[in-house]
Amino acid sequence: MLKWIKKYVSIVIAIAIMSVSVNVFLGPHSIAAGGLTGLSIILENLLTLDRAVIILIGNAIILICTFIFLGKEIFFNTAIGALLLPLFIRFVPHVTLVNDVMLSMVVGSVLFGVAVSILYNNQASSGGTAVPPLIFKKYFGLNTSVGLFVTDGIVVILCLFVFSVETFFYAIFSIFITSTTMHYIESGMHKKKMVYIISAMSEAISHDILHQIGRGVTIIPIIGAYRQNSMQMLMVTLNTKNYRQLLAIVDKHDEEAFMITDIVSDVHGQGFTYEPGSV
Repeated sequence: MLKWIKKYVSIVIAIAIMSVSVNVFLGPHSIAAGGLTGLSIILENLLTLDRAVIILIGNAIILICTFIFLGKEIFFNTAIGALLLPLFIRFVPHVTLVNDVMLSMVVGSVLFGVAVSILYNNQASSGGTAVPPLIFKKYFGLNTSVGLFVTDGIVVILCLFVFSVETFFYAIFSIFITSTTMHYIESGMHKKKMVYIISAMSEAISHDILHQIGRGVTIIPIIGAYRQNSMQMLMVTLNTKNYRQLLAIVDKHDEEAFMITDIVSDVHGQGFTYEPGSV
């Protein structure tokens, strides 16, 4: 029950952030950076309809297609965000918080990327153009990234005919910033260091890593190619904040130790995503 509550609270927060991004930062400057929210900004200008109404109608059509073509599971994961988004868009104030277009575009795009990442992390979405690529993939084998590029590209191109060339380029920059933000959240925020250590003092080094840093160590038997001598290589994965402590331990026991440090995007398992005894 707690897991479900946390999931739905996260979805509500993501939809709220997305609504602020559209109504406060992107919408006031007519930056239609793809998606149904971007299309709503364009149609609002053309048809003088409230963008919340446009999103509601669009998401209703999307939900019907989702139920028919993608099944119940994806339908229910999409329905919550798809129904909440027009509601939040309607009640979040339409204000211009930042007058500078570039700054407003950057802030709005970062917020939008954060919101979408939270939704994806909870296996949910706000509907819109995130659904058609899934349908294209299922029935035509089209890669989802290509499908999303096509659907969002159509929305961005419409900016040329409705607004201006400058707005068109702002929309392109906005998509780039949103994608970069999502990529950083999905991989950059969870990066860890993987360190390989070759030393004659491997036993003392592994002991201190286990008891001072509290990280597990893997001992790998190796053979040096030059002298054909048997040695042990230590492999340890740890957070960036513990890396300096590891260097101090290695230098204390063997200043001539050979170390290779690599960056890994994510680590799952005991000590990182799971703690013994946790519920």
